[in-house]
Amino acid sequence: MLKEFAQGATILIDKPLHWTSFDVVNKVRWNLKRKLGVKKIKVGHAGTLDPLATGLLILCIGKNTKLIDSIMPGEKQYTGTILLGKTTPSFDLETEYNADFPTEHITAELLEEVRQSFLGEQDQVPPVFSAKQVDGKRAYDLARAGKEVELKSNRIHISDFQIDARNFPQITFNVSCSKGTYIRSIASDFGQRLNSGGTLIELRRVRSGEYQIEDAKQVDEWLEFIEKAEL
Repeated sequence: MLKEFAQGATILIDKPLHWTSFDVVNKVRWNLKRKLGVKKIKVGHAGTLDPLATGLLILCIGKNTKLIDSIMPGEKQYTGTILLGKTTPSFDLETEYNADFPTEHITAELLEEVRQSFLGEQDQVPPVFSAKQVDGKRAYDLARAGKEVELKSNRIHISDFQIDARNFPQITFNVSCSKGTYIRSIASDFGQRLNSGGTLIELRRVRSGEYQIEDAKQVDEWLEFIEKAEL
């Protein structure tokens, strides 16, 4: 049973906070190899999640790694929280707050106007703290070294963007967007369009294409499955 699983499977994992996507891949791969007593098994993921994000991570095992390119383009859905009035260099909590901005002028009408401005097709500049390549190096490596980083914009599409300001200046949101959309950039741009600042303080992926977070299992549940499965 486990041998067939390792030959070709697609599994859904609810990625824990602070884990990288590669941490999850490596954990599953190592346990599969140990249980099966083999030196090599193909395991890959369809769509990276930042360490500070939780939620749906799709892992493809064995021959199913060939499906990754067909899974990746699916529309993504995220929930999360933006803190208005503060910014960080990384647009999230990976780095320390570096500036404060007023929020007293922000009204319900302004929030709605800005929310609607995000809908549809648009150009988005990725965060400098991202895995984008710049002259053969990762942008986040250059940014962490204090070097100037200029990134080209990407064409993205946001089909739905809902917000809840009941805990202002924290804004909770639910967004559906195209592959390649950076939610950290949405948080930063949202603050800027309000003539304030914005930082992403919480993020969770709940859907990727046809795959839903409700169908995902915790890492430990998958490791238990691998350990108890018949060979």
